[in-house]
Amino acid sequence: MADQNSHPILERHLFGPGPTNAYPEATAALGLPLLGHLDPEFLRILDDTCADLRTAWGTTNKRTLPLSATGSAGMEAAFVNTVGPGDVAVIAVNGLFGERMCDVAARAGAEVVRVDHEWGTPVDAQKVADAHPNPKVIAAVHAETSTGVRSDMAALGALKGDALLIADAVTSIGGIELCADEWGIDVGYAGTQKCLGVAPGLAPFTISDRGFERRIEKPQSWYLDLGMLGGYVGEATGGRTYHHTAPVAMVRSLHAGLKRVLAEGLENVAARHYAAGQALQDGLQEMGLELFAQDGFRLPELTTVKVPEGADSAKVRGYLLSEYNIEIGAGAGKFASTVWRIGLMGPNARPDSVALLLAAIKDALAATK
Repeated sequence: MADQNSHPILERHLFGPGPTNAYPEATAALGLPLLGHLDPEFLRILDDTCADLRTAWGTTNKRTLPLSATGSAGMEAAFVNTVGPGDVAVIAVNGLFGERMCDVAARAGAEVVRVDHEWGTPVDAQKVADAHPNPKVIAAVHAETSTGVRSDMAALGALKGDALLIADAVTSIGGIELCADEWGIDVGYAGTQKCLGVAPGLAPFTISDRGFERRIEKPQSWYLDLGMLGGYVGEATGGRTYHHTAPVAMVRSLHAGLKRVLAEGLENVAARHYAAGQALQDGLQEMGLELFAQDGFRLPELTTVKVPEGADSAKVRGYLLSEYNIEIGAGAGKFASTVWRIGLMGPNARPDSVALLLAAIKDALAATK
């Protein structure tokens, strides 16, 4: 007998800043029979997942792995393993997630040198490089989820000097070009729930040999200690040392999602995201709406658009959800009620999603006047 309190399971169109709808292969993998976290078959899958993450990151770093936590824990791991009391961290802030970097680094005891930029604009690499003569780390967000802006990590890498470069690639990995080694990224963290098209729950992470050699030997976080985690994934000797019970179903899902992305080809996936994002942005402007992010630095996978005068942001979003099962995001910070964030990521980066969004937004604006 059906539970009288149950509700129908809806198929949402997740067109917000994340999570996105998952690739079918990633969803199917969640239903496979469970394996033990030290089962030889699971360890083979884990090793293969790490190898595919190296491809997605554009790196040969042997310490590349899916952390057993969301992207925010990836941020925390990046800082607790690289900075301690008195270490200088120069952090570029051009949105909410740059601000969070400052908070996390300060909690680790770092002396934070904050380099502010206007929200909606990219990071000025020279301004960041000039902020301090000898920082231990320089950090920036590659694809700022709060504003829809892409910043030039290669320019930061060229100017980092002796510092370690930390990059937030949560919204960029699997969607746009990402070349960790070529750009000089020493530490990078990401999430599964955006362009990789996998449910939230893991943080794809990479650290260079240079970064690992200069790490905090015993960071304040036991769970996120990269030295111990490296032993679990067998990065040093090929052996395994037990650290924690890995979320085996999530790792298998990421494994399947990565195979889907790499089979299409990273360049082809990036081109698909670009085409969908450009079509959406063109369509919104043709409707008379104004984009928020600076022209020339707009992310294709995450579009920020100003709420038109006279429209009620919450009412429009509520209408889209109730009438079309479409989720779009509100803005962040002081732009919470004046900006919408619209994501076309992973399997949603395709023409039919664009057509549905544009028609639904047009209807919602008319219906909620």
